[in-house]
Amino acid sequence: MIRVFLIAASPLARAALQNRLKAQGVKVVGTAPAIDVLGGEFSDAQPDALLVDAAGESLETTIDSLADSDLAAEIPIVLLTDAAAPAASAQALQVGVRALLPSEISADQLAAALRAAAAGLVVLHPTEVPATFPAAAPASQPLAELTEPLTRREREVLQMLAAGLANKEIAARLNISDHTAKFHVAAILGKLGAATRTEAVALGIRRGLVLL
Repeated sequence: MIRVFLIAASPLARAALQNRLKAQGVKVVGTAPAIDVLGGEFSDAQPDALLVDAAGESLETTIDSLADSDLAAEIPIVLLTDAAAPAASAQALQVGVRALLPSEISADQLAAALRAAAAGLVVLHPTEVPATFPAAAPASQPLAELTEPLTRREREVLQMLAAGLANKEIAARLNISDHTAKFHVAAILGKLGAATRTEAVALGIRRGLVLL
């Protein structure tokens, strides 16, 4: 029997998911309302997978929390979400999420996805495929000059974002605090006019700021 730890902000959502999973032979070994309050219970439970219900929440905030926590290096993560923007879907996979699924997924599909993720596979629901792997867009117009150029440090951080590093890893590489790393990332997004890390990297590549 697969063992799952569940994160969902709403107690009602946690209870509903527990009931759905129990009916599918999935054992919920622990629950929490948010990623940043995981404690000893999570480690002691020794789950096979982590199920995060981000329905009704900001997907980008959830992805940033997962990136900062480095949980993806410890355990397969399955993420339930409402309709996601293409960049956010791709970013979820970039930070190590193993399965990105719509919140209304059936109980048997959810159980199958959890088992697949625990086995080391990456799972995408058919409705998420167009968002995650969009068709090639027509060639865009040349980019306008930046109103404020990136600093040398911001270019370093952008290069690390392109390599898929989380804020904690960036902070460790540059010997700076996590807060300072987050500040640099926010500044990069603002200067490039990007909504997400993935978009910032894409724009950085187009502008020749990222070495491939």
